[in-house]
Amino acid sequence: RTRGVRSLMLRSVSRSVARIAPSSGTYRTLALKSGQWVRNKDDLHTETKLVHAGVDPDPITGAILTPVYQSTTYVQESVDEYLAKGYSYSRTNNPTVTVLENKIAELEGGYGAACFSTGMAATIAVITSTMQAGDHCVITNCSYGGTNRACRTLFTDMGMEFDFIDFTELANIEAHLKPNTKLIFSESPANPTLTLTDLSAVSALAKSRGLLHACDSTFATPILQRPVDHGVDLVIQSTTKYYDGHNMTVGGAVVAASPELHERVKHMQNVHGNIMSPQNAFYTLQTAKTLALRVRQQCENAQAIAEFLERHPKVDVVRYPGLASFPQKELADRQHMNGLHGGMLWFEVKGGTAAGRALMDSIQRPWSLCENLGALESICTCPAVMTHANMLAEDRLKVGITDGFVRLSVGIEHKEDLIASLKASLDALPDELADEEAPRAAAA
Repeated sequence: RTRGVRSLMLRSVSRSVARIAPSSGTYRTLALKSGQWVRNKDDLHTETKLVHAGVDPDPITGAILTPVYQSTTYVQESVDEYLAKGYSYSRTNNPTVTVLENKIAELEGGYGAACFSTGMAATIAVITSTMQAGDHCVITNCSYGGTNRACRTLFTDMGMEFDFIDFTELANIEAHLKPNTKLIFSESPANPTLTLTDLSAVSALAKSRGLLHACDSTFATPILQRPVDHGVDLVIQSTTKYYDGHNMTVGGAVVAASPELHERVKHMQNVHGNIMSPQNAFYTLQTAKTLALRVRQQCENAQAIAEFLERHPKVDVVRYPGLASFPQKELADRQHMNGLHGGMLWFEVKGGTAAGRALMDSIQRPWSLCENLGALESICTCPAVMTHANMLAEDRLKVGITDGFVRLSVGIEHKEDLIASLKASLDALPDELADEEAPRAAAA
């Protein structure tokens, strides 16, 4: 029986070969060739670009992964041919980092990208490449705490001006523009309140006034939104978060929409000496491949968790852009792609700060009480103590970040296990805490 099956297979193969083999016995060469792309790279789907964008097999060995070029310097053929191969010193450019920069630029739809040692280094590069002493910036009053601190202390001490304002209304942004305004700095969704900025409207306003618009899009990733498509000039990504997604590295990226802006950012990267390390670039090249898979699962889990929290009697308020109750639901649906709204949400429990702290102190695995976000592991964070402690207390309260504010970064574990842990902690809260109804700042 086995010989009969093998005979049938051989006859089938022979017939297939006969269709492409001329009678002379030599095989004619097909027009298709291994190693060539099936279609123009620009026409590939996002999931394919996540794996392959910017990456080519190593020309010497054929290695499918980009090597880690752990080298400080690069040998030149001659003085006249200095930089002929593009590299001289790894503070300026490194081959491994360049591949990641090209990948991120393509994923984000920008002209070019520069990768940095941290997300804050990327933010610092945006400010220093667009502003100088005497210039003014209109910036969202709700952003990552480190961004707020850098603008409020470091850059203010250098003679720059910042107005920290509500970005949910375009008219409010326009009202704060001054003759010396050079930059509009948004963050959408904002950390940690998830307030959204209408990126197209703000970009149009910026262009009408000859200003630049920079947006921190870390919470969204290019799976949810591509700010460049909305007219944004500079996009910030803390690659520590979703691009990494495994709690392994720290890093950042700035995506520029134009060659001129890209050169300015790269110049600051070189001057500051804060380029990403080649080892971290290698790790991020690998983790970015699963970004779409991870983000979709995180979005699905976050939606289910938000709906559970909204139904629980001890929860006072919950905010997630996928909920019908989200104050900016229309903008979320219009601006976010693929019907996805991210893996971040926040809530407060009845009883105020004491109840919120009690819940966070009792949260069980698979949740982890720590900083960071965007990872495979689900994380519970107290922004008032952790990520936003460096904001002035009155500024935190103005945007709704109370001491009992609970921020959740939803991972890829099974949603029922995550919900079971939250339910256990909520159910265990003493009724007297839930009945206190401590005064709370207006939720953003």
